[in-house]
Amino acid sequence: MIAIIDYDAGNLRSVEKALVSLGEQPVITRDRKAILEADKVILPGVGAFGDAMGRLHQYGLVEAIRETAAQGTPFLGICLGLQLIFESSEESPGVEGLGLLPGKVLRIPDCPGLKIPHMGWNSLDIRPGASLFQGIENGAYVYFVHSYYLKAGEESVVAASTEYSTHIHASVEKGNVFACQFHPEKSGAVGLQILKNFISL
Repeated sequence: MIAIIDYDAGNLRSVEKALVSLGEQPVITRDRKAILEADKVILPGVGAFGDAMGRLHQYGLVEAIRETAAQGTPFLGICLGLQLIFESSEESPGVEGLGLLPGKVLRIPDCPGLKIPHMGWNSLDIRPGASLFQGIENGAYVYFVHSYYLKAGEESVVAASTEYSTHIHASVEKGNVFACQFHPEKSGAVGLQILKNFISL
């Protein structure tokens, strides 16, 4: 069973729909027991870092997520879900993230001719052998919507990167923890392949 964590951060239904199209029957839940017993867990989300961490604490989900990661369950953060698994974000100074991986989330620097938030399709520079990107060609395009970007603390966890005003760590994987800044559920056939790769881990 795939658990999609519900903490009022939007974007759950489109992730659910994409998984259903791949033949899965995901459960949207904030029940600690269901999350800890799931075969795979997904943390999607859009919105502000501080608000999201507040809701994760409010619903008692912070420890459930940390336990899920610690017990080796494959875990996927999407968009805001990627940002939350790191230590902090410039969007919400003083708010601690989940800290599953070292790194900080920074505001995309202003750049003449580029709009922020970054909304649209960008190509990925994919690390050879990255699990989420099996069967996907380097340079494949995926869909982004974000104003803040990840600077991972360890270059070795970066599975894919992109350029938009700066060098953006677009996807990470370490052990059983995976995350994408872009939206695989909105990225057509490439995105579905990424989700399929996660399902088959």
